[in-house]
Amino acid sequence: MSVTICQSLGFVVSVLGVGGIIAATGMDMWSTQDLYNNPVTAVYNYQGLWRTCVRESSGFTECRSYFTILGLPAMFQAVRALMIVGIVLGAIGLLVSIFALKCIRIGNMEDSAKANMTLTSGIMFIVAGLCAIAGVSVFANMLVTNFWMSTANMYQGSMQTIQTRYTFGSALFVGWVAGGLSLVGGVMMCIACRGLVPEETNYKAVSYNASGRNISYKTTPYKAGTGYESEAKSKKISTYDDTARSDDGKRSYPSKYDYV
Repeated sequence: MSVTICQSLGFVVSVLGVGGIIAATGMDMWSTQDLYNNPVTAVYNYQGLWRTCVRESSGFTECRSYFTILGLPAMFQAVRALMIVGIVLGAIGLLVSIFALKCIRIGNMEDSAKANMTLTSGIMFIVAGLCAIAGVSVFANMLVTNFWMSTANMYQGSMQTIQTRYTFGSALFVGWVAGGLSLVGGVMMCIACRGLVPEETNYKAVSYNASGRNISYKTTPYKAGTGYESEAKSKKISTYDDTARSDDGKRSYPSKYDYV
């Protein structure tokens, strides 16, 4: 029962994690304009992985997609690739984990096959979570570097120049949480895999052939007696031995002269 609960809980957590990775990849607020030095502005800029948007004070928002691939920075393209790989691995892991659930019986599928599928899906969830966390962390590092470079350029010289600086957007936090959920769900699926593996006995059947005659022993319950029975048996045995043996102690056998 605990294996089923662990597997089901890991599946649910992984579904939430993969869904969060997909949502974070499609969000536009990966970087938002920093309003620390300019709290009142008529234009508010924010950017995502696929397009950049401008929101005016009137509430009108205009977004423009990136119409180039080679013109984007290499680290930006690496973040895109990591998020896409995380989504693909998470989707395949969800498909495999559905058939690996212990509460779902498909044909004559054995527990060992379900255990292998559970382990495979768990590894996919772990890798998907790591890809999402790595992609979000790389983008956050880019933002931190550009932020401090822009700050240094603003305060150079005697005149202060106002430049647009970008800080963390909500998509980064969604990506971090989603990657963590996918990672935890994958670990739970790997733990549940151990409970699905059928136990194998280490004892092997060994056939024993006794050399020589087969002697069977029969045990009888002990009876308390007076000792007369044992004395009678001993007398019978001794009488038989006396008649069967000759005077010199050897057993006598009938010969042909005895019948003359």
